[in-house]
Amino acid sequence: MTPIVINLSFIHNPFIEIILRTLAVYTFMIIALRVFGKKELAQLSVIDLVFILLISNSVQNAMVGPDTSLDGGLIAAGALFLANYTLKQILYRSKKISQLVQGEAILLIYDGAANMDNCKKAEITMEELEAAVREHGARDIQKVDLAILEVDGNISVISSDYQTKSKVSHPRKHKFKGRVIQN
Repeated sequence: MTPIVINLSFIHNPFIEIILRTLAVYTFMIIALRVFGKKELAQLSVIDLVFILLISNSVQNAMVGPDTSLDGGLIAAGALFLANYTLKQILYRSKKISQLVQGEAILLIYDGAANMDNCKKAEITMEELEAAVREHGARDIQKVDLAILEVDGNISVISSDYQTKSKVSHPRKHKFKGRVIQN
């Protein structure tokens, strides 16, 4: 099998070539993360961290090509920031595109019973689900009213004794862009 070679020699500006290469890698990485599952985003193990570091190293040359200058690196980084900002704006404004790129939340537990079909779809084992339940202060799945795999890869858990459980600090703080509008 011969490798696919994309010839960008028709672009005479090396900075434009870096931008196009960077956008191609960015798009590939978003598609790959979507295909391989959102569970991987929030629950990084040592293996996942090593994988991410190796991926970033392997795609670096694909983004900047032979240009290893400071300018080339800054242009690639700038293109990534701009692409990421633009994509977030699009996802914020379009529910359909957001669902296509990020997927939808998946119900894992309802009224003390695990939804095994959804767990299988999300590739979450019972051990992982039980660990998430314990992280949120519930002793076992039967004590959970609702557990949802969110689009960001985190598992939200609501139990019947939520008033005492909500005092348990969660390691991840949510950051909001702009103001939160209260009704």
